[in-house]
Amino acid sequence: MAEGGSQGTLVSGVAQRYATALFELAEESGAVDAVAAALDSFDGLIKESPDLARLVGSPAFTAEEQVGAIKAVLAKAGISGIAANFIGLVASKRRLFALPGMIVGYKKLVAEAKGIVSAEVTLAEQPTAKRVDEIRAALKSVAGKDVDVSIKVDPALIGGLVVKMGSRMVDASLKTKLNSIRLAMKEVG
Repeated sequence: MAEGGSQGTLVSGVAQRYATALFELAEESGAVDAVAAALDSFDGLIKESPDLARLVGSPAFTAEEQVGAIKAVLAKAGISGIAANFIGLVASKRRLFALPGMIVGYKKLVAEAKGIVSAEVTLAEQPTAKRVDEIRAALKSVAGKDVDVSIKVDPALIGGLVVKMGSRMVDASLKTKLNSIRLAMKEVG
């Protein structure tokens, strides 16, 4: 939600402020990686549970309901410390809807601090771990530094892949190639 659409643009300022504050606190406490891991775990729970996604995204719940439910989820998931306190604070401030954007913002700050480049790779089907490692290695050789690769699957691509890294995008998908062939054939005909 936080990465696209109208709500994503509305929450980006709020999300970035919260993410920056969390990053500074985590850095002071020497817990940057621990907080990142906890946020990843919580983000995974949101993606796996439609009920949790509804709790996070819906304004229909009161702050008390959200805080109570979130504390129970955090305890069950074993998420504690700075990340749990942060998520609880976000719930109490009725900002849970912006949490996915805050997680994205925090991960970007961690990557910048570590000199890691982010890349989004879209493929037609879920790649093997070996294939992901090959893609990561290829991108690292291009970027000259470590690359944090996020994988998306889009069956409409048929084959090939699309890579977005920073402001650069490489579209080597079969779908694009077929479309350019169709366009060339139309121009000839």
